[in-house]
Amino acid sequence: MKKLSILIATLWIGLSGIVYAQSQPVVIELFTSQGCSSCPPADALMHKLAARSDVIALSMHVDYWDYIGWKDEFGRPENAARQRSYAAAGGRRSVYTPQMVIAGEDSVVGTHPMDVADLIAKHSRSQKDVAMKAVRTGEKITIAATARRPAKYEVKFVSYANKRTSAIKRGENAGRTITYVNVVLDYKTVKKWDGRAPLSLAANAGKGPIVVLIQRAGHGPIEAAAALN
Repeated sequence: MKKLSILIATLWIGLSGIVYAQSQPVVIELFTSQGCSSCPPADALMHKLAARSDVIALSMHVDYWDYIGWKDEFGRPENAARQRSYAAAGGRRSVYTPQMVIAGEDSVVGTHPMDVADLIAKHSRSQKDVAMKAVRTGEKITIAATARRPAKYEVKFVSYANKRTSAIKRGENAGRTITYVNVVLDYKTVKKWDGRAPLSLAANAGKGPIVVLIQRAGHGPIEAAAALN
């Protein structure tokens, strides 16, 4: 508890400009599928994005193309539900692959690298409403955060595998062997927060790499993010 208090105090010291500034990585969620013939170029682009220090790139495999001949081994109905919720929040009537959602806010075709680059630059310049510090010790993550203004926020843990390779035997990508990066295995909301008082949280994250997100409720903008190995 003493360490957490020191962490919160340190965060408060920097609130007058630096902590809220353009220093947080931009989260990119690629909604993709092994059953989608248009997806491999977007999957390849994710390798380049994942190598950037100013980006957190997450591959969200969906399951709604499984019926056409190949079941995506990483496909999760929860990922498809998240994509649909983004569409509803953004007033879009449909979903597709490969789709990238940038910072929980903007949508772009995942095979349009220049458009993706423009959106990364846009969100890198934008000022976020939440300042966050996340520290991992073994399987425990300690978080301190403050908000510029009250709102409905959700603290999420996203677990992922750094790389996974699949030999696809049927469907539109039959015969391809594809290596995917930052494949999402699970995500969950660990805390709801109204932003009125500083947030202090210690939670078990298990093993493996984790992304900590603070996102506006209802699949709104991602206000803070950190990748912890």
